[in-house]
Amino acid sequence: MKISELITEQNIILHLNVTNKNEIIDALAAKLMENGYLKDLNGFKEDIWKRENTVSTEVGYGIAMPHTKSSYVNKPAVIFGRSLEGITYDNDSCHLFFMIAAQADATDEHLETLSRLSTYLMDELFRAKLILADSVNDVISVINQKEQEEAEEKSVEEAILADSNTKYLVGVTACTAGIAHTYMSAQSLRDAAEKRGIQMKIQTDGSSGTENRLSDEEIEKADGVIIAADRTVDMSRFDGKRVVETSTKRGINNANELIDEVLSKKELYKAANSTKASSDAEESKSGGAFDIYKHLMNGVSFMLPFVVAGGILIAISFMFGVNSSNPDSGQYNAFAAFLNSVGGTAAFGLMVPIFAGYVAFSIADRPGLAPGAIGGMIASSGGSGFLGGLIAGFVAGYCILLLKKVLVKLPKSLHGLNPVLLYPVLGTLATTIVIQYVINTPISSFNDTLVNWLTDMSGSNAILVGALLGGILVSDMGGPLNKIAYAFGIQMITAGVYEPMAALMCGGMIPPIGLGLATTFFRNKFTDQDRETGKVAYVLGSCFITEGVIPFAAADPIRVIPANIIGAAVGGALSMAFGIELTAPHGGIFVIPIAINHPIIYVGCVLAGSIVTALIVGLTKKSVVMNKEIDNGGIENVSDVEGAI
Repeated sequence: MKISELITEQNIILHLNVTNKNEIIDALAAKLMENGYLKDLNGFKEDIWKRENTVSTEVGYGIAMPHTKSSYVNKPAVIFGRSLEGITYDNDSCHLFFMIAAQADATDEHLETLSRLSTYLMDELFRAKLILADSVNDVISVINQKEQEEAEEKSVEEAILADSNTKYLVGVTACTAGIAHTYMSAQSLRDAAEKRGIQMKIQTDGSSGTENRLSDEEIEKADGVIIAADRTVDMSRFDGKRVVETSTKRGINNANELIDEVLSKKELYKAANSTKASSDAEESKSGGAFDIYKHLMNGVSFMLPFVVAGGILIAISFMFGVNSSNPDSGQYNAFAAFLNSVGGTAAFGLMVPIFAGYVAFSIADRPGLAPGAIGGMIASSGGSGFLGGLIAGFVAGYCILLLKKVLVKLPKSLHGLNPVLLYPVLGTLATTIVIQYVINTPISSFNDTLVNWLTDMSGSNAILVGALLGGILVSDMGGPLNKIAYAFGIQMITAGVYEPMAALMCGGMIPPIGLGLATTFFRNKFTDQDRETGKVAYVLGSCFITEGVIPFAAADPIRVIPANIIGAAVGGALSMAFGIELTAPHGGIFVIPIAINHPIIYVGCVLAGSIVTALIVGLTKKSVVMNKEIDNGGIENVSDVEGAI
C-alpha cells in the first residue's frame, strides 16, 4: 500500500489555526471524523490520549506523530497538518503533524506503510519540501516523488542481486580509537567497489558502537569478506567464506587491491570454533607481526575510554586549584578531591588491567581476559605500570594458548572444567608469578629512571625530546609508531609528568590544521575536493584527530608526510621548550582551557607548527594543473584547466 493512498487531498490541512497540543489533536481528529474515517470521535480521542500519556509522540525535527490502533477507526488513514509559525507540542516547537489512525486489527501491510512514513520524515530534504509546499497538490506530489524514488532504488538493488554476474562483498572496519580510520577505510572500500560495479556493505565498529551491522543472510550471500581492522573482530560469523584480513590503513590506501585479493582467494576461512576448523586454527591466531600489532591495538582500544575519562576529570579538578585535592592545602575542595579520585584512582587504576586483559583476550579469546587483567593489576601495583601491563597481556594470552594445547589431553568428561576453573586459575597463577618475580623490579626501576630524567630535563634536551615525540606521533598517522608514542605519553601522565603529553597532542593537531591552511592559502595547488577536505581537516585537527590528514598524505606522500613530521616536530619542541603541561590525554581545543598550564602559548605552538607544515606543502607542491598532466603530456580533464585559470 502506498502512503499517498492514506494521505489524501481531503486529509491535508496546510494552515492549522490552533495554539496548543490539545487543539492540535482535536482539530486533526475532527477532520478524520468529518471525512468518514471514524466511528466515534470521543472514543478515538480517548485512545489517542491513552497513547500520548504513555510516551509523547513528539519525535524531534519539528515533527509530532499522534497515533493509535483503535476500534473506533472505520478504515486506516493519515491526516497531515502544518503550522509554519510552529506550535509547542510537548517540549519543542513543531511544524509538521501526522495523526495516524489504524484499525484495532490493522494488517501488517498497513503498519508497514505507516512505519515507512516515519522513515521518510528522517530525510531532511523531504521535510523541507513539505514545509515549502504551496498547495495540497504540492504535498501529494512530494509524497509521490519520494515513493517513486524509493521504488527505483529498490528496483536497482534487486536487479544487482538478481544478476549472477554482479559481485556482492561485505566487510568490517575497526580502528583503535574508532574515530577516523574506521570510517575512512569503510568509505574507501565502498567507493572502490562502486566504481567497479560491485555492491558492498561495510559494518563499522566505531567509538559509538557497531553501525550498519551485517546480518547472517548478508554474510551468507556475500562473495567475499574484507576485514580492515586494527583490533580484534569476531570472526566466527565468516566461517566458510573467502576472507581477507588487513589493517584499516591498507583499507584506505589499497582498496582496489583488497577487492582483487578477496575475489581471487580460493582458500575458505575456518573459524576457530567451527567443526570445519583445522587443528591449527588456534595456533594461527598468534602468528605474525601484524597479529602482535592487532593484539596491542585491541588492548589500546578498550583502554582509551578509561584514559580519556580519567584524564579529563583530573584536569577539571585542577580548575579548583592545583592543590585542591590535597586535604592539607588551603585550596582544598571536597568536590575537586572527588573528581581527582575518580579520575586518578578509579579510571587510571583500571587503565592497565583493562589494557592487559584485552591484549590477552585478543590472543586467547575469553579465557585470556581474567589472567591478563589480574596480571595487569599486579604490574600496576608493583610499579611496572603500562609496560608491565603490556607484558602481562602477552604472557597471559600465550599462557592460555599453551594451556589449551596441554589440557586437550584431559579426559573429555573434564573438559567442562577448563573455562571455569583450570584456565583462569592456572593462567592467572603463571602470569602473576612472571610479573611479580621477573618483570616488576627491572621495569619499575626503568620507569623511575625515565621519570626522574624527564622531570629534571630542560634546555636543548627538552627541545629534542619534544621534537622526537611530535615527529614520531605523526610519522605513520595512526600506525604502530603513533600508538607507541601515545602510550609513552599516557605512561608519563600516570607517573605525574605532563610535558610529554602536551608535546604529543600539539604534534598530533598540527598536520590536519597545516593541510587545512595549505588548502586555504595555496588554493591553486589543490582541487575543489581537496579544498573541501581541508575544511574538515581544520575541525579534525582541532580535536586532536591526526587522521584528518590521511587523504592528503595518501594522494601525495612524498611532500605531505615530511611536511607533517617537520611541522609536528617544531610544535612539539616549542611545547617542551616552554614547559607546557597537559593533564588530559586527549580532547584538543576542548581541554586546552582546563588542562594546559599556558593555554595561549600552547595555541601559538600549534599554529607555529601548522604554518611550517602549510608552507612546506604549499611551496613544494605543484599546481593542480601540473598534477593533472598525464604521461603523454596531455591534460586529463579540461575542466580542471579552466578552473585553475
